Amino acid sequence: MKLILTRDVNGLGTPGDVVTVKDGYARNLLLPRGYAIAWTTGGEKQIEGIRRAKSARAIRDLDHAKEIKATLEKADITVKAKVGASGVLFGSVTDKDIVAAIKVATGLDIDRHSVKQAGGHIKKAGKYSAKVSLHGQTAATINVNVVSA
Repeated sequence: MKLILTRDVNGLGTPGDVVTVKDGYARNLLLPRGYAIAWTTGGEKQIEGIRRAKSARAIRDLDHAKEIKATLEKADITVKAKVGASGVLFGSVTDKDIVAAIKVATGLDIDRHSVKQAGGHIKKAGKYSAKVSLHGQTAATINVNVVSA
């Protein structure tokens, strides 16, 4: 089956690549998880959009990574969430929420897969830290403040 990858898949390719895989692998793993879309002539037009989005998020070199690291570590990242009377959140704060807060605070597009939280998702209001992997061994430690919405 011919597919267009929408995410990095180890051993297969990067977003925007057209790959041919066995039908079961496509039906059972790649398509349900959103790692790929079926290849069509109309889908071929989406490849450029996927590659453009990837290049917008990509970090060019080590100097660019250091600039982004400095910007992220200085930024005040605040995530607003619904909080109950005891300080427990309704739901949790995920990597996706943190990336959205980074975009609001700094204007930077960060890939959500590069954000790692110690201890999993955030379930209570307060101050937390998270790591953002940027380039090779370069990672920024950011402070995330979860407040009531």
